[in-house]
Amino acid sequence: MARVTRAGLVQCSLSERADAPIAQIKASMQEKHIGLIRQAVDQGAQVVCLQEVFDGPYFCAEQETRWYEATERIPDGPTVQRMCKLARELKAILVVPMYEVDMPGVYYNTAAVIDEHGEYLGKYRKHHIPHCKPGFWEKFYFTPGDLGYPVFDTSAGKIGVYICYDRHFPEGARELGLNGAEIVFNPSATVAGLSEYLWKLEQPAHAVANQFFVGAINRVGREQPWDIGEFYGQSYFCDPRGQIFAQASRDKDEVVVADLDLDLITEVRNTWQFFRDRRPESYTKIAETHAVAR
Repeated sequence: MARVTRAGLVQCSLSERADAPIAQIKASMQEKHIGLIRQAVDQGAQVVCLQEVFDGPYFCAEQETRWYEATERIPDGPTVQRMCKLARELKAILVVPMYEVDMPGVYYNTAAVIDEHGEYLGKYRKHHIPHCKPGFWEKFYFTPGDLGYPVFDTSAGKIGVYICYDRHFPEGARELGLNGAEIVFNPSATVAGLSEYLWKLEQPAHAVANQFFVGAINRVGREQPWDIGEFYGQSYFCDPRGQIFAQASRDKDEVVVADLDLDLITEVRNTWQFFRDRRPESYTKIAETHAVAR
């Protein structure tokens, strides 16, 4: 019997100005996303992934300690508990990217994974943290991830997560492939004029090199008062051949729902034996540490 997973991506604009009270922003964005999750499930989605730090703005446009108030514990905080209840109600797997507090002063850019029974399966913490113009001051907010590249075994397939800037690094994508990922979600927040020329290049390349499906998510709109640029949406799915086969618009709240034929992974891997033919013992420079000027 064919293994087909119907998966959904949610791209969304900010529902409040970023200078509104944080609690108000979080409540508003959660309500907006829950409506979009329901739309995806109504279209048959078995698994739904949200965008990076889904219940807030992309606050890395500035460096202000007030945004530390947006953090929550995972899985014990109220948002994950709410999403567990929603997953159980809808009988859908949810990938929920959030701002996590581990201990005072130690914060992560994290995605929680919840199964269709409302059970928390685990989390992925973003590894690669940018700090660059214009307005991507992430090292002020996020500690580099320390949980490796987990893959979650679900009824919809083996799911991995890579977050935004991670996508510029092929090594983690290979780790996810070697760990058995069949679907890799990449929730993002990225603007036109900076990375758009890479948006449909890098992630299909990861899909080809590792022969898995990729679901790439980007938010939409301009976020005031910073207005660092247009978040250009265009969330999409691509297959293990690197072909984009479902895509959202660039300028509106939207869900993308598509069928992923997981049997295609075996078909492609039987044609292109990249895992068989790789030579890890010869890649001597990859794991070397190096000093970084600060």
